[in-house]
Amino acid sequence: MLKEGQFSKFMSFMQSDEGIAERKKIADLSKTIGTVAPDQRKVMFKIAVHDMDALHAFLNGSNQVSKPVFDAVMEGYEIYELNQV
Repeated sequence: MLKEGQFSKFMSFMQSDEGIAERKKIADLSKTIGTVAPDQRKVMFKIAVHDMDALHAFLNGSNQVSKPVFDAVMEGYEIYELNQV
């Protein structure tokens, strides 16, 4: 969940060189699929994670690169793990 009106700031960071570099530490970006709700307050990404601890740090504010942006734009997040059955 994003704070109201913060979608463009969020996406600017995610597409920036800094954001891409941090995301590469977490997952295979070539396998990332994203979507956004019509009101631009909810975003969802399907990602192929290779470092779960880094993912949590990226989202919860303990990553120094993402913290300033996520403090400004994030209202909350949830992580779901999908496993092939």
